[in-house]
Order: sequence, then structure tokens, then C-alpha cells
Amino acid sequence: MGSQEVSTVDWQGKHVTVAGLGVSGIPAARALHERGAIVTVVNDGDDERARAQAAELEALGITVRLGDGATLPPSTELVVTAPGWQPDKPLFLAAAEAGVDIWGDVELAWRLRGDNGRKAAPWLAVTGTNGKTTTVRMLASILEAAGLRTAAVGNIGVSLLDAVLGEQEYDVLAVELSSYQLHWAPSLRAHSAAVLNLAPDHLDWHGSMEAYAADKGRVYEGNTVACVYNAADPATEELVREADVEEGCRAIGFTLGTPGPSQLGVVDGILVDRAFVANRQKQAQELAEVSDVNPPAPHNIANALAAAALARAFGVEPAAVRDGLRAFRPDAHRIEHVADIGEVAYVDDSKATNTHATEASLAAYDSIVWIAGGLAKGATFDELVTGAAKRLRGVVLMGADRALIREALTRHAPEVPVVDLDRTDTGAMSEAVEHAARLARPGDTVLLAPACASMDMFTNYNKRGEAFADAVRAHAEKSA
Repeated sequence: MGSQEVSTVDWQGKHVTVAGLGVSGIPAARALHERGAIVTVVNDGDDERARAQAAELEALGITVRLGDGATLPPSTELVVTAPGWQPDKPLFLAAAEAGVDIWGDVELAWRLRGDNGRKAAPWLAVTGTNGKTTTVRMLASILEAAGLRTAAVGNIGVSLLDAVLGEQEYDVLAVELSSYQLHWAPSLRAHSAAVLNLAPDHLDWHGSMEAYAADKGRVYEGNTVACVYNAADPATEELVREADVEEGCRAIGFTLGTPGPSQLGVVDGILVDRAFVANRQKQAQELAEVSDVNPPAPHNIANALAAAALARAFGVEPAAVRDGLRAFRPDAHRIEHVADIGEVAYVDDSKATNTHATEASLAAYDSIVWIAGGLAKGATFDELVTGAAKRLRGVVLMGADRALIREALTRHAPEVPVVDLDRTDTGAMSEAVEHAARLARPGDTVLLAPACASMDMFTNYNKRGEAFADAVRAHAEKSA
């Protein structure tokens, strides 16, 4: 299916099974029911929240089966799944054996776009192991600065179904896509797309790094204008080479160095474009200054270049790139400056929940007291510690899997002082900040970049970041 074509499906009387309640399942069930489908929702959980959600759907005439997400209902002609459900679940195996298609929420949104009679807005899609949300929000800011009606949607927490079926009309959508969502989106064809980077993540779900990369690479399939890749990450360029794209679609690289033809990069503190200019062999277009990027950490400049490449692929003028980057404000807990106390900066990057994100965070500062630890999710830390060793003034560890980081520090940075907090209660953060403050010297940065998930101690990474900020403010009051 071409990028601008809209699929039409006769939903009347079609038996559809929706796998999973929640952010994607409930809108999917409603949308399908409204179009005349006979919808059955299956859900593994049967708790109080699930029962309340089920009651709302049942009041509409939708069948809900709680506590039984494994069995394929009779007469099922299509399964629409929440993105997190693993491909090897018995429900999906049964569907495959019966020849029943399986779509994710993104696939359903793609098929239903334009269903309300309006022109379907093209999608500019972003995926990658890290930086997706920031890049998509930067992209939306640039598109808005260009006067376009847009929204940041998808894995960012805003339902794509709501965006394509809602009252608001859009000129273009900035879409964040996870590897899970891409796995279940066989017919998605973006206007242009970017893979920011690739590092091992979610391998328990995908089964292998090769399968994970292949699902990320699906974002390039059928692109019409540009496949944006990271020149510093050859795996992303390889995915472009393997993609089946529309004739005339171009490979566009981004780099923190001087760009070659068909690339965006940085020259003397200026973000420049040698891809979308009349003579890319000899000319470069100034887009913005590095200081326009907030914060101007290396990985965030890379995010800005990827966002700029997608916007330029859509025809956005250079001034809008600059204005959009200037207007952008990062989400909380993403390299968020909390305070300066005694010439020491305190920075919250609680969102750095894996080693790849933490590597980028550590690379942004010269001398660091690093607060780390939590749930490792099967990660190893030797490479991370080796790369950061020269920048570390000291390390404070906490959380369930802190021993894994401590062992890597012993092997690769034995001279760096380490404080090991043998506690996993939420109050440990205050003690961690106090220890970090004692280790820090003027000019240092105390950086919370845990390289681990938060659920051993906190509800989510937001709560962990808030605990850090509270502890820093309490330390500032003591120091005043």
C-alpha cells in the first residue's frame, strides 16, 4: 500500500478480538464497535481496575473476558493487540495456526486514518533504543513553528487512534514508535522515518538482537521521501539499505561532526543541512546554533539533528527549525538541571533506565559523581564503566542490582571511590545525595543516571527523579 493510500475495511459483523485492556486496547475496542464489528476483549488480569474498565465496555455491548488472555475466542477473524503482549503468547500462536491476522494499535490506527472522511495526515516516524520521545517532541515543536497543525503521538503516551479519529484535523503527525508497536504494524508506510540508534534492549520480548533490529527497521518500509539514520551507528544505516522504499526516497544521515552530502551535522557550533539544499555537494544551509538545543548535551544535539532532518524532509524552512528548537523544553527527568549548590551541579536523568541512555548522559559532563542502580533487566555494565571511568569523581550505588555495577567498577575503575548503600527503600535517595555531595568538588556534576529500571524502589522513573530533586532541595537548605 502506498504512503498516501487509505485502506478501507468493511467492519460490519466482523469478529475481532482485542488483546489487552489499557491505553491502546480500550480505544481500539470502542472504535471497532462503533464501526459495527463484533468485539471481544480478552485480558490476563482480573483486578479491580480491569473489572471497572470491563464494565464500561460491556455497557456498550462489548464482550470482555478477564483472566483469560490465552484462548482465542471462536469465530475470531482478526486480533488487535496491545503492543506489550509477547509474540509467543498462546493466543497469538492459535491465531497464526488458524490463519488469523494480528494487528497492533498502530496498524489499526494506520488502517483507520481518513476513516472520518477527512484527508489522512502523513506520518513522520521516530524509533530507536533511546531518545525517541525527546526527538518526537522536538519535531512537533519545529512543525508547529512552521505553522503546521501537528501533534506528538504514539508511544509517547498519546493514542494514535485518538489522533486519527478525533475532531482535530492535522497537517502531519510526529509519531513515536516502539519496537513492540512496529512488530505488529505490517502495512505502516511513513512519509519519512528515523532510527536514532540501536543497542540491546527488550531482548526477552524479541528473542534476539537481530529480531529487535529487524522490528526497528520496519519503520523504513515504504518511506516516500527520507530514511534518516545515525552516521555514528552503522546498524541504523544497514537497516536503510535493507528497506524496501518508494522510488526516489533518500538516505539522510545525521552526525555530530562535519556533514557530508545528504547529511545534517555540526560545523563550528552551527547545526547545518547538506541534504535538503540545491547543491549538496558544495552548499550547506545553517539551521540553528548548538546553543539553541536544550540541553546542548551531545546525544541531545543528535536528537535535534534527527528531528530537523525529518522536518526538512517535510519541506520545513530553516527558520522554523531554529525557532522550534528554541521553543522546545525537555520532559522532566531527562537531563534536568535541578540546582547548583556550592559550585556543584545536580542533574536528574532518571529516564536513563538502560546502559545506552546512561552512556549518553555520562558523556555530557567532564567530572561526575554518579548515582546509579536499580533493576538491571539483564544488562551488563563493563562497557559503560570502561567508557566513563575517566569522568568519574565517585559513585553512589543503591537498588536491587547495584552489585553488578559495583563489580564492573572494581574491574574497570578500581581507583574511583564507591559508596554502596545496602537499602532499597525510597528514603535511600536522600542518603545517596548526601554521600554524593561529600564526594563532589567545585565544578563537578552530581548525576542521577541509574542505568537501571526503578521498580525495585519506586513506582516509576518519574517518582525516582522526584525523590532525587526533593533530596537535592533538602540538601540545599542544609547547606544554606
